[in-house]
Amino acid sequence: MATGLRQPSTGNRSLLERRQELRALDEALVRLCDTDGDPPHGRRGGVVAFTGPAGMGKTTLLARARAEAVARGCTVLSGRGGETEQELAFRVLRQLLQPSLAVLDDQERRAFLGSWYDIVAAALGLEATGAARAPDPLGVRDGLDWVMTRLTVRRAPVVVLLDDAHWADLESLGWLASFAPRAEDLPLLIVTAYRPDELPPEADAFRALTERHGERPHSLAPLTEAAVARIVRNMVGEAAEDAFCAECWTLTGGSPFETVELAARLDEAGLTGIRADLATMRSLASAVKGPGLLDRLHRLGGPTVRFAWAVAVLGSPAPPELAATLAVVGAEEGAAATERLRAARILATGTGAGGGLEFVHPLIATAVHRAVPPGLRVGMHNTAAEAVRSAGLGPTAAARHLLEVPCEGKPAAVACLREAAREYLRAGAPEAARRVLARALQEPPPAEERAALLHELACATFLIDPAATVSHLRDALAEPDVDPGLRASIVFRLAQALAHTDQVAEAAAMPGQEARRAGNARVRLRMQADHFVWSAFRADEPDSAARSRRLARLAERLPGRRLEERYILGLRAWDAVLRGEPRRTALAFAEEALPGGLSWTSEHQGFEVPVSVALVFMYADQPGRAEELFTQGLAECERKGWRGSHLALGQALFGYIRYRRGSLAEAEDLVRTGLGIADRVAGAVPAQWFAVGILVQTLLARGRVTEARRLADRYRYGEAVPNAVIYPDPRTVHAELLLAEGRHRAAARVLTEVGDWLDGRAWRNPAWCPWQLHLARAVARTEPGRAVDLARDAVRRARDFGAASVIGQALRTEAEVTGGPAALELYGAAVECLEASPAAYELARALVGHGVLLSRNGRVQEAADRLYQGLERAVHCGAEGLAGRARAELSAAGLRPLPLRYGQTDTLTARERRAAELTVRADPPDVIAKELRLTAQGVRQVLSSVYRKLGTDAAGLGRALQNAPRPRS
Repeated sequence: MATGLRQPSTGNRSLLERRQELRALDEALVRLCDTDGDPPHGRRGGVVAFTGPAGMGKTTLLARARAEAVARGCTVLSGRGGETEQELAFRVLRQLLQPSLAVLDDQERRAFLGSWYDIVAAALGLEATGAARAPDPLGVRDGLDWVMTRLTVRRAPVVVLLDDAHWADLESLGWLASFAPRAEDLPLLIVTAYRPDELPPEADAFRALTERHGERPHSLAPLTEAAVARIVRNMVGEAAEDAFCAECWTLTGGSPFETVELAARLDEAGLTGIRADLATMRSLASAVKGPGLLDRLHRLGGPTVRFAWAVAVLGSPAPPELAATLAVVGAEEGAAATERLRAARILATGTGAGGGLEFVHPLIATAVHRAVPPGLRVGMHNTAAEAVRSAGLGPTAAARHLLEVPCEGKPAAVACLREAAREYLRAGAPEAARRVLARALQEPPPAEERAALLHELACATFLIDPAATVSHLRDALAEPDVDPGLRASIVFRLAQALAHTDQVAEAAAMPGQEARRAGNARVRLRMQADHFVWSAFRADEPDSAARSRRLARLAERLPGRRLEERYILGLRAWDAVLRGEPRRTALAFAEEALPGGLSWTSEHQGFEVPVSVALVFMYADQPGRAEELFTQGLAECERKGWRGSHLALGQALFGYIRYRRGSLAEAEDLVRTGLGIADRVAGAVPAQWFAVGILVQTLLARGRVTEARRLADRYRYGEAVPNAVIYPDPRTVHAELLLAEGRHRAAARVLTEVGDWLDGRAWRNPAWCPWQLHLARAVARTEPGRAVDLARDAVRRARDFGAASVIGQALRTEAEVTGGPAALELYGAAVECLEASPAAYELARALVGHGVLLSRNGRVQEAADRLYQGLERAVHCGAEGLAGRARAELSAAGLRPLPLRYGQTDTLTARERRAAELTVRADPPDVIAKELRLTAQGVRQVLSSVYRKLGTDAAGLGRALQNAPRPRS
């Protein structure tokens, strides 16, 4: 079955001297279609690319690929870039996918797209009916990957044809470049053609895709003299003289397009290729392109010329009725002009939906468009903008024409451009939104709309150029008489952008200043909340204690009914954790903040406070409640297509909760997932800092010190200190790594600085940052008295907070640095506390440490009991290093160690195998979750385990699954 836009033919072109290219196509189709009895998922796809200057026969090769694919029973999806339509985001993607979706009714489309519908709808040109907030580009790209994968699996084998990729919109090219590597593991062949010298600089990822293997791309060379002679004689007869054919080769330069066009005209003129025909042949050759082509066009008459110009301005495929309107001709004259242009081999009727008009070859389209007088071309684009909007083709189609029109201060143009920007943002195309909003700003807009327009422009640039966002927002604030609500939104976004560019001090100061000048009480409270948020994340805050006192006074008198009030209460809970106030105080404020909800994707509030409130429960030994809130927040992000830095940070911190619970293998999988997302997002440095720190801690807990060091070095973790507060604190984590490497003196220097910094802020909770515990270990050998004092002070602080996990951890450290028989009682107390906490890994450490000390004191039976318990818990946690230590101590005491049960095996469990099979089949996430009786989060964890066991990722899952041993019953 073939769908989509068929490239117009220029005649019965010969494919002489294209043997290598045809062989590459044939081999690729054989790999795709010939299964030799294997199931369909055994088919192999890939990418085949053809490059060369205009007229080298790329379109003809794609036409051959189409014919061969259809003959083999493939589904064919095709699209083509357009020189005048590169500004239309996802235009090529829609050409590829819309025909397949168009045959479904609305209910079937929704069922097919599933939970991705509202995330990818705008990119696909469908109407999104879900949340108004725009998904981030990464979420849209993931959704499109899923749609293409599912379509491929359902309609395999699939061939995607993309012609003139150098003119494709950047959003489509970017998606294709990221998705195409998966084609090798799907029954999907991508065949593309482009002019390499005309690929835009922004298409580097696409260029790298097609050039990454030695056999790709296939560069097309001009035809030889012999090949041109063969084409000419096939048309005019074998009597054509050698000199005549040689002159044809000289005039065409070996261009297949020009050669075939010339040969067709020779046949129409009745020439036989003798010397007497040379003058006529030269005249005909000049009419194939350039000035000769335009002369030929003008001979068709004024109305026909205008009609051709209209098609060129509208772009392909151009609706005939719109072309007639733009050319100022009636319907009948438009139909007559179409026939004249078709007879002259200038226009063709496309086979896509609507039967729009296309030029026979891109060379002709370019020549005709450039031939339109500049002044007239501007006027036609202006008329086209109004016409396409009136025809219901949408604001983005109209905005594309407005970009070609001089600025005239038209409010209607500004309104159209702003509407187009909103549509682009809903499609996950912020760069396209930025282009049309920048043009709207130049129009210029009415004075009263300028601040709002600058705010919209800043929101569009936030993910691609935070520095530009800051500039736009400062300009917006400088506008007179800005609406208070809009001004608050501008300040909120400005503070975000400043923090994003590591200007946290100014991010905190800006809303504080606005709070003092705000006349509206609700706006003032919102600004105060923003001020407290960024002050709490400011590493160099000058008077943290004073800010905490102001926050406490404000929180005491708030009922918590409105969102702004709940944010203040949530911040109060977080501040109580940092300061080490009693956990019941922190938990009380956290519970007050939650009724009514704290959205992770609120348009007017960041997600820092909701995340912090959830972590209050983690630090206060209620990790189940924290995980519940994180599950809700992550699901909210995914529903709205926020799969960038928000999801990256959420995944990493979810892993942090698992780490503190002692589920180290699960923690590692979650954090690696978060780090992988952060690595894909430009500018997601803060999310990387969080993820790397948590992953380093997890690897150290698992005993993999060398791997932790490689990770830290890869991200230069510990070499620089950000201006924002990151947790776990990067310097403390770096010192923990230094301790694991035996570099105690260096660790002590770092931890002393951390302690001075935190004490200066009155942040005294070792549950949030256990710097004293690590410093005590660092100086235990050289300054034993100081080590004991540090540990005892940490115990006092831990008891002030009241969480059993941190009290037990502090007592264990005090026991370690105290040593001797006196430490036995401390170890016993530590174990007792930790048994009442959710901190399974810390309990395992205390049990093993207690067992070691009992053994040293000759109490072998008691030691064995503790060591066996510690070994079992270490194995259960995935703490290989700690388990190894327990085994060694048991062996040294003459006791038989228990067999270890940790570590990954090469065999998937039945649940993992089934999850992988459903994923390869591209079943919707909700279907997979229902069959496996898991939550969406649980499905992700199972798949993460599969990827680790098989040593692959989602792209290579199908092939890896075929080679994986089946689980035992």
